[in-house]
Amino acid sequence: MAKKIMITGGAGFIGHHVVSYFLKNTDYDIVCLDRLDFSGDLNRLSQILKDIEPETKKRVRVVHHDLKAEFNNYIIDKLGDVNIILHMAASSHVTRSIKFPVEFINDNVIGTTNVLEYARKLKNLERMIYFSTDEVFGPAVDDTPFTEWDRFNACNPYSASKAAAEEICVAYENTYNLPIYITHTMNVYGERQSDEKYIPMITKKINNDETVIIHQDSKTGKIGSRCYLHALDVADALLFLLNLKDVKKLESHRGGKCNKFNISSSDELNNLEVAHMVAKALGKELKYELVDPNIDRPGHDFRYLISGDYLRSLGWVKKIDAEEGIFNVVKNTI
Repeated sequence: MAKKIMITGGAGFIGHHVVSYFLKNTDYDIVCLDRLDFSGDLNRLSQILKDIEPETKKRVRVVHHDLKAEFNNYIIDKLGDVNIILHMAASSHVTRSIKFPVEFINDNVIGTTNVLEYARKLKNLERMIYFSTDEVFGPAVDDTPFTEWDRFNACNPYSASKAAAEEICVAYENTYNLPIYITHTMNVYGERQSDEKYIPMITKKINNDETVIIHQDSKTGKIGSRCYLHALDVADALLFLLNLKDVKKLESHRGGKCNKFNISSSDELNNLEVAHMVAKALGKELKYELVDPNIDRPGHDFRYLISGDYLRSLGWVKKIDAEEGIFNVVKNTI
């Protein structure tokens, strides 16, 4: 009998790529739990399912639920006997978190706690993965990447809410012995991403001959940068983690019971480089303006950097080169 996996935020950007990847590479029955707001969109699932065999489509179901509410008996019955949980649902935009911090605490902290309460009542739970972010560590201060158990330094309500939820997951493993993994990942890109994210946002601006704002530190002259990872590489890493057996922890975990993994990429690109790549893919001229982010967007971090050595030592490597991947994503959106 096939295992059943519940993916919260399954109609979201990264979530729907995970659904697609798992459909093709496992025999799991998949139930997507989503409240279907501006982040969760059934059209994404329709896109990935349109060319799938009818029998395979039957392995995917969508259950509507807002995680700020507890799992009632009706929702629990609709979900069925869940063996694996991927908790990916979250409010995730820094600018909105600065404007509406309480909304992010409710979605990311209360929502995660409700998932954990549901998880600890399951009889056949094999694994839960909480999908966190590199932003919990705050901005990179030098060229030394953060490892899985380094200190948190949240610089805005979004990253603080993810860090808080992460600590609650650790507490639930320590207290209730839940089988939890935690992942941190980087700037994820791919098809059908929200226009509020950098690549689709500047794609739209360049296509409309508008000026792109590029963040540059006025003191150092450095341009803001990110490490880019395709959503399908994230899905591949998650499946890799679900198939791991008897993982040896690093000394840097210092006795931490809940295991954490950085899903990272060494493909670091500054924002101007990415804008040029997008313009090239569109065959358009790039119009841009350099702005100090401390003036334009307080609460936003200039650069993130996390180490992927631990996961690579276990055998996982990313497959999609960022430059080629970004070029193809932009071409596919034209």
